[in-house]
Amino acid sequence: MSDQESASHSARAPLLQAIGITKRYGSFLANDDVSIDLFPGEIHALLGENGAGKSTLVKTMYGLIQPSAGELRWQGEKIELTGPADARSRGIAMVFQHFSLFDNLTVAENVALGLDGSESFAAMSARLAQVSRDYGLPLDPKREVWRLSVGERQRIEIVRALMQNPKLLILDEPTAVLTPQEADQLFTVLERLKSEGRALLYISHKLDEVKRLCDTATILRGGKKVATCNPREETAASMARMMVGADIGEVKATTARAVTIPRLLIRDLSLEPDDPHGTYLRNVSVEVFGGEILGIAGVAGNGQDELFAALSGERLCPNEDDVIIDGHAAGHLSVTPRRKLGAAFVPEERLGHGTAPRMKLSENALLTGHAASRMVKHGFVDRPATLKAVDATTQSFDVRKAKRDPEAASLSGGNLQKFIVGREILREPGVLVVSQPTWGVDAGAAAVIRQALLDLSGRGSAVLVISQDLDELIEISDRIAVMFHGTLSEPIARAEATREKLGLLMGGAAPESIKEAAHAVGA
Repeated sequence: MSDQESASHSARAPLLQAIGITKRYGSFLANDDVSIDLFPGEIHALLGENGAGKSTLVKTMYGLIQPSAGELRWQGEKIELTGPADARSRGIAMVFQHFSLFDNLTVAENVALGLDGSESFAAMSARLAQVSRDYGLPLDPKREVWRLSVGERQRIEIVRALMQNPKLLILDEPTAVLTPQEADQLFTVLERLKSEGRALLYISHKLDEVKRLCDTATILRGGKKVATCNPREETAASMARMMVGADIGEVKATTARAVTIPRLLIRDLSLEPDDPHGTYLRNVSVEVFGGEILGIAGVAGNGQDELFAALSGERLCPNEDDVIIDGHAAGHLSVTPRRKLGAAFVPEERLGHGTAPRMKLSENALLTGHAASRMVKHGFVDRPATLKAVDATTQSFDVRKAKRDPEAASLSGGNLQKFIVGREILREPGVLVVSQPTWGVDAGAAAVIRQALLDLSGRGSAVLVISQDLDELIEISDRIAVMFHGTLSEPIARAEATREKLGLLMGGAAPESIKEAAHAVGA
């Protein structure tokens, strides 16, 4: 931090001080003597790897957990928060990464559930509409949540927090599900909140975003505070180095990849959702070649989950040739037969879908590996083979764990994700379909996973990556298509796939209108 900034801080009183916060779970220290000052009129970033202690710290500030040692001071006065209601009464609000909304209720009904009920429902609805207009986050109080886009759902969470008139607003990965245009709109709102003298604590893995938006950054590693800096004076690489404690390797294709024949084909796939709030897939067609990575972008809720289920065999397709794997019609096949054809699948949800939380890693390796490996012989599980698979994944993907074969739920999010992706890649599948490969993982783990996907395609596999992270898709994909309301755009070559063009497609703009706009700019 510069001398000028230090002098500026010394002339002002912190709104919230966390002093020596320590949180112990048995012998494990989630927070170890962490101190941080949050000032009015400042956007303060909180950075760190998965498991660094960020969530523990902000949950302490919001009254969700009690520290083992240390104290909080609010406007100079020592406080003990008894719960989130106590935090909100003092002017602390939090927008969580995962939405807490009821799909079948209206916007107003969802907002009412998060307020204290001191005003009538009609008055609250009118104030909701007014606040959303004032901050440029328009919402219709009468609309059911299931009808809204993910970006609109994010607005509900933010507006609900703003209706509490907070002095401190904590935001956890607020742009993770937004298009670039929606993220820009959010940044405008946050800058306005800053100008109103509110303090903002901003958690994000997107370091370029932090550089653009934040005035100060506190960096945690292993539960300890390791640095405080001005993000605008740092590079994304230097902040990542502070987070991880080492340089993060550049992600790049190690060899010239030879693109071969199509190994995965989707032919005019239409599929009704099995969820009343799901998305109808409409005439989806695309081919993925051996030696390439095809990226599929889109705001969550536009059919990505339904497409993954149709490709993995969790949902059977109407026609057997809707999905073709290495020349074999697979639309009527379930998951195990598709694996036997040489396909592998990594779902978005790590716990409960990608792994059984209370089962050991070796048992989880068996669940997906038994069909296409030698983990089962003559009807009996080959225990050494399952452990060997765990060891190989641990070594190749730097999976950090307390013992050789722990339960899946005991791993941090980033390490569990490395295990799940690594488990599938080490099978050397001819086709890999992976959804949100680096969702919520730190820069170091993300680099390991992305490099592994590139290396797999370099060995001739066809890789399809579904992701909401445009930077990720632009970094590793050869071509990128966009899902919107259950339809899939024509793939765009990476060289032509700008964030602006992809963002417009994600928002529903017709490809023709984007071409016309590009020609107009060129003229």
